[in-house]
Amino acid sequence: MSKINFKIVTPERVVYEAEIDQVTLPTSSGEITVLPNHIPLVSLLAAGELLIKIGDKIIPMAVAGGFVQVGKNQVVILADSADKIEEIDEKRAEEAKKRAEELLKTKQVDSTEFAALAGQIERELAKLKVVRKHRKTTLRPMPKVEE
Repeated sequence: MSKINFKIVTPERVVYEAEIDQVTLPTSSGEITVLPNHIPLVSLLAAGELLIKIGDKIIPMAVAGGFVQVGKNQVVILADSADKIEEIDEKRAEEAKKRAEELLKTKQVDSTEFAALAGQIERELAKLKVVRKHRKTTLRPMPKVEE
């Protein structure tokens, strides 16, 4: 079976790069799943959950903003932000969301500030959704191996 050459990059770093079986991601038109031999496309990336599948393993991430380009067995994502589930601090994400919401409520903001705050809220909500959905399955402590 064919594999997909997958890469997700943010302005700060390469978040993840591997040969994968499939990826499900949020686009501006809705959620899509890319399998090997998918038709080429370019789309805006929306804030939400991204799921990478390699064999039986599912790797969840939170993404927000950017673009996705699908080519012949290749997916490249240029994201404004992308976080692996183990990198998400639920408490910090909740606090950042609340701070942005408060600024939006209490301060007169122009359209540029409004867009920035709305984007921050959207990113933090995506992180919270992913971490809360997967924390029971992904964030369990690993069982100890008896030697």
